[in-house]
Amino acid sequence: MIPEYKILYEGGSGEIIEKKSRFIATLRPVESEEEAYAFIEEMRKKYWDATHNCSAFVVGERGELARCSDDGEPSQTAGRPMLDVLLGEEIRNVCAVVTRYFGGTLLGTGGLVRAYSGAVKEGLAHCTVVTKRLAKELAVTTDYSGVGKIQYLAAQSGITTLDSQYGADVTFSFLVPTGQADSFMVLLTEGTNGRCAMEVKRELYYGLINKNVILF
Repeated sequence: MIPEYKILYEGGSGEIIEKKSRFIATLRPVESEEEAYAFIEEMRKKYWDATHNCSAFVVGERGELARCSDDGEPSQTAGRPMLDVLLGEEIRNVCAVVTRYFGGTLLGTGGLVRAYSGAVKEGLAHCTVVTKRLAKELAVTTDYSGVGKIQYLAAQSGITTLDSQYGADVTFSFLVPTGQADSFMVLLTEGTNGRCAMEVKRELYYGLINKNVILF
């Protein structure tokens, strides 16, 4: 399990016009090669009357599987530029299809590369990309005198609070990046003079969307 990587969380679409040719980019999250090809086929059926439906996808937390197709455009002018955008943004588990409706004017090799890569960038602008971070869920219990200090240390360390429960004592649930867990626990112990109990509940991936926590 790697510490963090970006995924397409919610798909979207965008469109650009180049010399009267329409380039419609549609992106969707995919978890496998089969899902990617099913999505590509879906777009081909939806835009059955288009001149081309070019595609690119990246699957796996390390981008282990990457494929692209020019779908009849000159070699390396469509699928590869699309794939280069996805790889350059380091987004995983994503499939992009760019649909072209020919406008009557040839764009040339450079023009095609710019159009297809530009369409994917425009599509991405309408998607939600999330960074999945590997973390340990840390339960921290303290008396009320330690609450302020723990909250301060968590905020200063950039630690995400998952939950907090107030009763006879106070228990915080923190999402601590795995590589930071040991040092953060030491920091809490020293910062509260040992007035807190800590327990690692589990290891998981999480992400943030508009400061809202998403668990994977």
